[in-house]
Amino acid sequence: MHPFKIAIVPVTPFQQNCSIIVCAKTNKAAIVDPGGDLPRIEAALAETGATLEKILITHGHIDHIGATTELARKTGVPIEGPHTGDRALLENLPQIAAGYGFPKMEAVRPDRWLDEGECVTVGALTFDVLHCPGHSQGSVVFVWRKGEEDASAQGFAIVGDVLFRGSVGRTDLPGGSHETLIRMIETKLLPLGDDTAFLPGHGPMGVIGEERQTNPYL
Repeated sequence: MHPFKIAIVPVTPFQQNCSIIVCAKTNKAAIVDPGGDLPRIEAALAETGATLEKILITHGHIDHIGATTELARKTGVPIEGPHTGDRALLENLPQIAAGYGFPKMEAVRPDRWLDEGECVTVGALTFDVLHCPGHSQGSVVFVWRKGEEDASAQGFAIVGDVLFRGSVGRTDLPGGSHETLIRMIETKLLPLGDDTAFLPGHGPMGVIGEERQTNPYL
């Protein structure tokens, strides 16, 4: 049995990949990047039958955090992530939402900021945290590394908007740096191994080895 299940829920007009990670051993779950369309996220969680344990955030852009505070208030679970580099994006979410003409959104105040070398847990699962600025200053990646008991499983990473299948994150927004982004991908993501699968913030899943060989930005 694979140690976890993933439900992907595209949300907002940006079709952001909100995901629900469910630990197979404990049936505990984390919702990653609840950017909006909260009823759809709640319905998907109910369909898994899992118990929500926490909310994880990869970075502070509106399509990744829009429903975070409302979800946390309704469920009572903590918010973990991103890195403090995105603090201003989280604190200024109400003004940013108004600028986009979106419905009213509340500032996000994480219970725990994350940094390079730390870990987050979902049930019995452990994900390493990689700080990967470039798309935003506070972007983090969550990496599950398979152990000896998981020989049939692939390594897996939730990469936010750092890397996409055939592309990379945009860097023309405030706090972005293309040079930094490429350096983070080359030094932190490519070394995860060619068989590591990754879930980006938008679009289909990918595999690190395919990006190493075919991604025109790398």
